[in-house]
Amino acid sequence: MDSVKINKRDTLMVAHRGLSGIELENTNASFIAAGNRSYYGIETDVHKTSDGRFVVFHDDNTGRLCPTDVVVEETPFDTLRNLHLNDKYGDKERADTLIPTLKEYIATCKRYDKIAVLELKNEFTKDEIAAICNEIKELDYLPSVIFISFSFVNMTRLRELHPGQEAQFLTSRYQDDLPQILGTHGLDIDIEYTQLNEERIRTFHEHGVKVNCWTCDDPAFAENLTAWGIDFITSNILE
Repeated sequence: MDSVKINKRDTLMVAHRGLSGIELENTNASFIAAGNRSYYGIETDVHKTSDGRFVVFHDDNTGRLCPTDVVVEETPFDTLRNLHLNDKYGDKERADTLIPTLKEYIATCKRYDKIAVLELKNEFTKDEIAAICNEIKELDYLPSVIFISFSFVNMTRLRELHPGQEAQFLTSRYQDDLPQILGTHGLDIDIEYTQLNEERIRTFHEHGVKVNCWTCDDPAFAENLTAWGIDFITSNILE
């Protein structure tokens, strides 16, 4: 299997949860698969475990991807690490389909020179966001991270800690006042792709807002987006 190539023009492509169209999402395997291709960035999601570790996993619980269903943020790291996730192809012996740590993900992005697009999944305290940033700083990679979140509070707390950090507000719905609000706060946008058209992308740009979208796996729509001048496309399979 391979990714699906499109005419991306000047658009920067982001691998959603790693190259999750080929490898199991948010695993070291999916991150490495993206690292070995032309993607600009690799996206993932961060949670805090019950004992204060940071791991990358999308859902609040593990049941969709694992025979054992636990709440990620109510479970200690060692328990989560010992869970064996369901491989996409039914291989029960793979050792690379475990829940990675934040540092493992960042280290892979750094090794392959990819931008880390890191979603703050749930609302974090200012101290927790500081701790996430400090872990990334220990690997000397914070300038190469774009933070994204559906929580505007997360974005404002991040800005208080790191005023110049690149950040994109996640949303599933376009609103007419979004470009001005985000421009005022110095934030970019990561929006559900069907909410976009040429005029809306132009309006965001007029307010100094870069535009990312999730999660576009439709080649024809993606090529429209690139023709309209979108800055980033996040995809499971398009490259």
